[in-house]
Amino acid sequence: MSKELIELMRLADALTPDEQLSLIAYLTQRLQHCEIKRKPRRDLMEFAGIAPNLLGGMDAQEYVTRMRRGEFPDLEIAEKQLGKKE
Repeated sequence: MSKELIELMRLADALTPDEQLSLIAYLTQRLQHCEIKRKPRRDLMEFAGIAPNLLGGMDAQEYVTRMRRGEFPDLEIAEKQLGKKE
């Protein structure tokens, strides 16, 4: 949310109920004349394979478990990737 919207909401809270209804009516009337473009929904399958081998072959659940234990599997993965490049 933008700072401006948060400020407008704060100001709207200070209005009387009648003033709030007038504001709603005003905004509704303005929006009836606007074309609202919605963002197209993304298909989750678009992201399949976008970052292959990001975990260096490590299972994602194993990675999370090890991170929670305080281990640093991301360093191991980086070392493996450096070894492949050399």
